[in-house]
Amino acid sequence: FPSHDSSSECETIIALGETQTLEKAKTGGEVRDVRKSDVAFLFPNEANNWIFQRVASIIANLNERFFRFDLLGISEGLQFTKYSAPGQKYGRHIDNGMGLPVRKLSFTLQLSKPNDYQGGDLCLYWSEKAVPMQRKQGYVAVFPSWTLHEVKPVTKGTRYSLVAWVTGPPFK
Repeated sequence: FPSHDSSSECETIIALGETQTLEKAKTGGEVRDVRKSDVAFLFPNEANNWIFQRVASIIANLNERFFRFDLLGISEGLQFTKYSAPGQKYGRHIDNGMGLPVRKLSFTLQLSKPNDYQGGDLCLYWSEKAVPMQRKQGYVAVFPSWTLHEVKPVTKGTRYSLVAWVTGPPFK
């Protein structure tokens, strides 16, 4: 979340997220073993509109520089996610699903400080080998939604993240 004060912004988002009613995360409309976390969806309002503006700006910039996908926007809101020890995780998956809009880009903002938790790495797979993303507070990972990825089990503390999926018309 590149800015002069991303740490304070991340802490503000955590505080905002913790005021929401967190629910057990679902996959395909059901609570499943592959995914153990607590989530709340944020939709634009006066208190959080700045977050949506920052996320949209970052995604537009990275899409222009690296992906050049035809995008429509963030139609599913922002997902505030809390992974707690012991063992909350999200096993290997891609961010597509039946009956959902065509997700083209996935966005993850690391909200926690790296020392606030152990385990819990966001890992991307472009081959058999896991590529862990940075744990720095404010770090943004943007990748094509078909990329296989996971969040390893949190073994100590709590990991917070903010996730978005950017949709677009079907690929041709």
